[in-house]
Amino acid sequence: MTRYNQALIEITQAGLAALEERSKSNNVVKTAAAESHFLCNWMAQALKERRFSKLIAKELTKWVSDARSMGAAAQLPALLQRIESQYLAAEGKQTLGASLNAMLSELRENDWVVILDCEVTTKLKLDCSGQNSLVISDEQYDGHIDGDKLTKTITLYVRANEQEFAKVAAKHGLLLSQGNKKSSLIKHHKAYLICPGNQQPAMALLVE
Repeated sequence: MTRYNQALIEITQAGLAALEERSKSNNVVKTAAAESHFLCNWMAQALKERRFSKLIAKELTKWVSDARSMGAAAQLPALLQRIESQYLAAEGKQTLGASLNAMLSELRENDWVVILDCEVTTKLKLDCSGQNSLVISDEQYDGHIDGDKLTKTITLYVRANEQEFAKVAAKHGLLLSQGNKKSSLIKHHKAYLICPGNQQPAMALLVE
């Protein structure tokens, strides 16, 4: 059965390949606007023909809508390149428990407040004087990692610049869910999920 990551990589690589094939022609306009228009039409046709998994239909629909309303500003070629780079790197990661611990060590070295020994089951407030902070409930940290492997989904409660955090996570081969402030149990923090095998059920947070 096709998984979300696989479906996303397939559409991304197919789109970039189509764009590359187009660029080989001598009589095409090679501007950002022209490339965005080409990809928009290519994606719209792919949707119409149901060429790819329905798992990424929502993303395709959004990209087509963005390109039609924003033109070159939608930056579809760059978006596909970012997805391909980040997802391919993450797909090869098997030891996500070790990757998480390596990321936590780096955050501590960068003066983050990292808390792993607190039970997080109800709304909490963390007083860390504005420092970047990350909290994982002790039940999840102790129970969802087996050796170097991540066995169950873990929620990270994070207060920091989102893109800076995304870059650190990507450096360690971790795909993060989109940050969710509403579902967070810790005030002023966003909740991010990391999943076994990096198999996020929806588009991960991308590094810009």
